[in-house]
Amino acid sequence: MTTVSAARLPVAGFLLALGSAASFALSGVFASALIGAGWSAGAAATARIVVATLVLAAPTAIALRGRWDLVRRAWRSILLFGLLAVAGCQLAFFLAVEFIPPSLALLIEFMGPVLLMLWMWLRTRIAPTRVTLLGAAIAVVGLVAVSGVGLGAALHPLGIAFALIAAIGNAAYYAAGAASDHGIPPLPFVGLGLAVAAVALVIASAVGLLPFTATAVAPVIADAELSPIAVVAGMALISTVLAYVLGVSASRRLGATVASFTGYSEPLFGILWTILLLALVPSGSQWIGAALIVAGVVTVRIGELRGARTRLRGAPGVRETSRSGETEPNLSD
Repeated sequence: MTTVSAARLPVAGFLLALGSAASFALSGVFASALIGAGWSAGAAATARIVVATLVLAAPTAIALRGRWDLVRRAWRSILLFGLLAVAGCQLAFFLAVEFIPPSLALLIEFMGPVLLMLWMWLRTRIAPTRVTLLGAAIAVVGLVAVSGVGLGAALHPLGIAFALIAAIGNAAYYAAGAASDHGIPPLPFVGLGLAVAAVALVIASAVGLLPFTATAVAPVIADAELSPIAVVAGMALISTVLAYVLGVSASRRLGATVASFTGYSEPLFGILWTILLLALVPSGSQWIGAALIVAGVVTVRIGELRGARTRLRGAPGVRETSRSGETEPNLSD
């Protein structure tokens, strides 16, 4: 007899999401080292995406050999991922920090999961459970504490507007990554999306929209001087290729909402990397914020599970079994 199981704890999905967040968090260490050596933020971002695209070019071509019809079917998702989730998000963030503090811009960008949850609510007309909303609120409070944004942070309208665009890009990353009906596996999907983003960032740099300055000065990480090529390679391989592939894989296992809130662990890993590599100890409020983010993500997941079970019980032709909360279709209907 075929059974339809209620949602269980997808451990593999959470591990993939945490691996993605840890990889993304290292981008701050790599980028700050390059910027300290005289690179512009736009040059660091463009180099990161272009190199990652070149790395994934061959694996993407091999994975799609004989299946290029899938690309024609998924071109909208690929453009959404490349233009909005990758290039648009990064470009908007860099424009935002010209007007407001980076911590505030990052905080607004990380409102993406909240925007995504509201969008799903409007699109499906299925309201999140109260537990999910509570978890989202807890995670946001934790994010505020970790970011260190105070009430006196500057609120320039253009900075806020660009940061909100970055937040939309953040939401688009999880929404596009979670979609799998087009049939393209995570790695080639990321490869195609990054190629689109690379073209967009190169054009933005060429026309001067994204300032591009690169130097041969040795960047410094953990008191060690490194080659700029090595730092760019690390940022491209770890914080881009690995991070995006793991993130898309996690979104397809967890769903866009849970994966996006799990992405709030990125600032936590950012704290960890600054302790290990830069010997900077976080403040007490940041530790409290870290605990709130974890509690919020767990609460969001519990709310999603409760909502899934409620919808499953109310679905026609589905009845609950007596063991483990599993359900199975009523084959007589």
